[in-house]
Amino acid sequence: MKIGVIGTGVMGSGIINNLLQANYDVFVYNRTKAHAQAVIDHGAVWQDSPRQIASVADVVITMVGYPKDVASQYYGETGIFAGTHAGQIVVDMTTSTPTLAQELAEAGAKQGMTVLDAPVSGGDTGAKNGTLTVMVGGEKAAFDELQPIFKVIAKDTTLFGGAGRGQHAKMANQIMVAGTMLGMAETMSYARAAELDVNQVLQTLGGGAAQNWSLDNYGPRILADDYAAGFYVKHFIKDLRIALDEAAKLQIDLPMTALAEQMYTKLADENKLADAGTQAIVKLWSQFA
Repeated sequence: MKIGVIGTGVMGSGIINNLLQANYDVFVYNRTKAHAQAVIDHGAVWQDSPRQIASVADVVITMVGYPKDVASQYYGETGIFAGTHAGQIVVDMTTSTPTLAQELAEAGAKQGMTVLDAPVSGGDTGAKNGTLTVMVGGEKAAFDELQPIFKVIAKDTTLFGGAGRGQHAKMANQIMVAGTMLGMAETMSYARAAELDVNQVLQTLGGGAAQNWSLDNYGPRILADDYAAGFYVKHFIKDLRIALDEAAKLQIDLPMTALAEQMYTKLADENKLADAGTQAIVKLWSQFA
């Protein structure tokens, strides 16, 4: 099976390397070819456009930044839909909007192919280690067909229903992550202000009711003064805004998520840390500024 991957950022590169290691033929495209050089050096084959990717691959995976980026890869003269063929499966793993996911599925169906929305959780570590969690929306037959691929890149893959449902599940995920990230920042700032050994606090809390993924994975990075992006602040802001927009459509309030969006926006705009990792949220507290 030939797999095309569009997007060779932190997440896309991890997925590509795992597919190569599993002996799949992988074709890649990225808006900036230089950013794809590392996976090309590992054996991926470069193509000049999403259209070319679609023309040579049996399955196409997209993993880009924003909903507008997703649309630009699918539509137009050089887009995926211009090169796709009947029976093909395309999987958008970008965290995007449920509305766009439904539009892509409908457009694909008109061409006799299937589009799944399959956003992921697990960050750069999950992408690198092949332990992502994948939340899927779309046709069950396509979902079942792709199980061998999902098993290479993920530890858990769940079908939540029709097109757009994977994106809704990812919004639920990001709402929870928003809370744990703020909780981690407050916990670590409090511990440092109280002159506790913060590393010791992390180890202790990790064995009790306060244990969570953010604390386990980002706490040590903060103590190592590592604010490199496993997941960008700017992309998390995008996700939080999608969640708030969808909540408004559902007529529910998400006060914690709204607070997280405000704080991350401040981190990006006032602290100029849009390209940092989400763990940089602790820099809003004086103990880590």
